[in-house]
Amino acid sequence: MADGEAVHGGAESSAGKWILLLLAVLYVAGSAYFLFALRGRLDKQDKDLAASNSQILDLTKRIQAAEANDEALAHQAGLTKKELATRSAELQREQRAAEARLAEQEKQQINAVTGEVAGVKTDVGGVKTDVASTRADLEATKAKLESTIGDLGVQSGLVAKTRDDLEFLKHRGDRNYYEFTLIKGAKPQPVSTVSLQLKKTDAKHGKFSLNVTSDDKTIEKRDRNVSEPIQFYTGRDRMLYELVVWSVDKHKATGYLSTPKNAPVPVTASTNQ
Repeated sequence: MADGEAVHGGAESSAGKWILLLLAVLYVAGSAYFLFALRGRLDKQDKDLAASNSQILDLTKRIQAAEANDEALAHQAGLTKKELATRSAELQREQRAAEARLAEQEKQQINAVTGEVAGVKTDVGGVKTDVASTRADLEATKAKLESTIGDLGVQSGLVAKTRDDLEFLKHRGDRNYYEFTLIKGAKPQPVSTVSLQLKKTDAKHGKFSLNVTSDDKTIEKRDRNVSEPIQFYTGRDRMLYELVVWSVDKHKATGYLSTPKNAPVPVTASTNQ
């Protein structure tokens, strides 16, 4: 019984030793692996640190070189760092002042131009008003004028019955117009390339008689009415002339003679072309 217990106790003691040995081996192996990994990390950190130190050193050199360049530039300019900073601040103030002056000048110029434009608009508005008024007057005058048949049976143009009407016709520029005033009993009066002589007037009934001398021939126009187109042909090309008397009194008659645009014009004539 005692021998059996001794054998059993020895077996347990042997198994415990093997377990301890195995644990010791595992510990040693784990420690060796941990140390190896730690050594690798330390080597990597050493390399990173060396690279960082190299970068810091390079940066330090660059900063020193830049400071040296600044000092050299300041020295070449004859300025210290403090003077250089002061000069830079002055230049910035001058730049801001110049920008402010330029902005004020531009504002003044814009205001001036705006005022001029407003003035021009006012003037243009006034001109437009005047033009519109003149146009309205011309349209009103045109509406009063009439086109009728002359004493030769030829369709006449617009007939002016007043001096204002005649001014309208002159501005149209369709024909040449010669205004006249004939005195009863006077000698023949040259008008354009013909001569006119007032023979008789009847102010009460608005009638008159006159002679027209053209191409060395005298034509009598008897008992004609005021504003009646009196027509006759003259010249080598047989151009149609037309005269209108718009007022008569006891001693005179007033009116105008119209001729084609291409009709001969006396050197001393006063006409509206």
